[in-house]
Amino acid sequence: MRRFDTVAAEAARARQDQLTKPQGALGRLEELAIFMAGWQGTDRPRIERAQALVFAGNHGVVARGITPFPAEVTAAMVANFRAGGAAINQLCRSAGAALSVVPLELDRPTADFTQGPAMSAAEVSAAMAAGAAAVDPAADVLLLGEMGIGNSAVSAALAASTFGGTAEDWTGPGTGASGEIMARKIAAVSAGLALHAPEDARGTLAAFGGREQAALCGAILRARELGLPVILDGFICTAAAAVLTRDDPEALAHCLIGHESREPGHRRLIAALGMRAVLSLDMRLGEGSGAAVALMVLRAALECHNGMATFAEAGIG
Repeated sequence: MRRFDTVAAEAARARQDQLTKPQGALGRLEELAIFMAGWQGTDRPRIERAQALVFAGNHGVVARGITPFPAEVTAAMVANFRAGGAAINQLCRSAGAALSVVPLELDRPTADFTQGPAMSAAEVSAAMAAGAAAVDPAADVLLLGEMGIGNSAVSAALAASTFGGTAEDWTGPGTGASGEIMARKIAAVSAGLALHAPEDARGTLAAFGGREQAALCGAILRARELGLPVILDGFICTAAAAVLTRDDPEALAHCLIGHESREPGHRRLIAALGMRAVLSLDMRLGEGSGAAVALMVLRAALECHNGMATFAEAGIG
């Protein structure tokens, strides 16, 4: 398991302090450059190869009428991703990230978590392995996103199970739930929380699902083994990742949260993790879209870090 290289990070910090600007004048951009230096193990970190992974899965709890859209939309959106027609395709092209979409048994939804576990231990392991296998060891940064009708309900359950609170605290509109649909969604999350009381990461994923959430966790753990920095997307992606902190409080040390979603539970979740999002743009699309926009900011941070002159080089002072 790779660790943050404090020597490289301090060398990057020292470089930042010598660049032609007041110390700290680039704010979060300086912090991002230092973060990348520590995980890449060099004071001059670069992004030559950025990988974006979008995992897709279906959920049995959708049968409870918790979403305005049918489960078939998941497969339709996977086809749209592959055809290049989704927002994430355009954003990855703009950000310079190679996009791969990984559908996970879309014809076999997880079980309804209000009636029993969403997945068996073997299914959790298989999905996590699929996530780990999708990671490119040659990448310099990994962007993570997801697609799955009903997965915002799953995410609310994961967050509540991990950090406590009620279904109402964590459940938001997702793809547009309101009125009776929203009431059914909250009731489903409440029923799941009453039924299950997992204590570790795999148990939590088995209780509530889904396959894409488990794949995200597998990818995050593989990235940590490689020392590969990760940019998480919004609420659904962050809720999946947060499950890993049940086993290791430092499990997400190599991760950035790309943006703060408009989904109501995301701000609460970010606070519970003690993290700070790179951006807040009122986005709530998913797909890894916020992570892709954050990559553009991260690239800008490294361009400044590597390209600016020091005071000595510029002959100033």
